[in-house]
Amino acid sequence: MSPVQILKLCALLAALISAAPASIAQQFPSKPVRIIVPSTPGGAIDLIARVLGERLTAAWGQSVLVENKPGGSQMIGTDVVAKSPPDGYNLVIVVSSHAVNPLLFKTLPYDSIKDFSFVVQTHVVPLLLAVAPALPIKTIPELLAYGKANPGKLSYASGGQGSSLHTAAELFKSMTGADILHIPYKGSSAAHPDILSGRTSMIFDTITAIMPHVKSGAVRAVAVTTLKRSSIAPDVPTIAESGVPGFDTSSWGGILAAPGTPKDVIDTINAGINKVLLAPEVSAKLAGSGIEVVGGTPKQWEDFMQVELRKWAKVAKEAGIKPE
Repeated sequence: MSPVQILKLCALLAALISAAPASIAQQFPSKPVRIIVPSTPGGAIDLIARVLGERLTAAWGQSVLVENKPGGSQMIGTDVVAKSPPDGYNLVIVVSSHAVNPLLFKTLPYDSIKDFSFVVQTHVVPLLLAVAPALPIKTIPELLAYGKANPGKLSYASGGQGSSLHTAAELFKSMTGADILHIPYKGSSAAHPDILSGRTSMIFDTITAIMPHVKSGAVRAVAVTTLKRSSIAPDVPTIAESGVPGFDTSSWGGILAAPGTPKDVIDTINAGINKVLLAPEVSAKLAGSGIEVVGGTPKQWEDFMQVELRKWAKVAKEAGIKPE
């Protein structure tokens, strides 16, 4: 082979190598995609994952499978994706605990930011502050006044240490100075009987889970935790408009992929998910369950996560929460 032929061959090989990632991205997906739900079936993220699975399967012509891998404060299923090949075929839908776990556990199997590629934020679910009906509390000012007049008597239920229910209450305490005892339960549904009976004073719960009890009169709605009022409870004011400016928290979620996943693959997944979320019938179905779709770019999702990490680090410090 002549020197000229060798140079041409080297140039051809170089071109093939440089084009390989783009070629792979253009072919995505060429096999089934898996969305891991790191919790038990039935919750908001499970519902969203299954809607995405059904719609993306139809759009891509490849199966998009949903697999539940609960346990370890959602870290078990999330870690599977952190350590999977960076090709976009393994995705995970994470929730608020993804930003809180670094503050609760001394050792995590991954870094919540560096060990993932951000794809898209899928949703937020407003939380609703509900109180036992026997309490003479209908507004946030009345709650704060009652707490000052009755020190040590107020308590709040949560779905467990580090849950969005727990962190919302601690943010409220941090911003108002309220003295409210934390009583953790194994999930919010386990806490409901004690709220309904008045054994526990209140709960910050997802609006989806607590609204049936509000509608039945078993508990009283005081305020929602997001800056905007909820579409399924428009008459309930926000905490921010009730005397605690800037109060804003929710149960949220979004899609992550393995670190180093090619940008073109991320963009393909992002575009597909945004199209699903923005479909009128999908957003209407989720809104009926109190789930508000978000969508957007990978950068917006990562920026949101960074803000959440800083916010909860401040709350944890003020509340004296230390990793174990």
